Amino acid sequence: MPVHRPFPASGNPEPAEEDESTFLNRPCFVFNRSLPAAYDDKHCSHCQHYLTPRCPHIDEFIEDVEELGPE
Repeated sequence: MPVHRPFPASGNPEPAEEDESTFLNRPCFVFNRSLPAAYDDKHCSHCQHYLTPRCPHIDEFIEDVEELGPE
């Protein structure tokens, strides 16, 4: 039996996971040792300085969260 998938909402679908690469493999990454070793994947959310005043990119994270908020 064929699988039917819904059409995209618009003619220009957004690139999947575009923002994911933005927060990955930054040179300032310091693994947060309070997390399990399996999380040592160089993702900013697993950095010791993530969302702290010591993070040199905190403004980018705040802007990213603000974009997700209601309009």
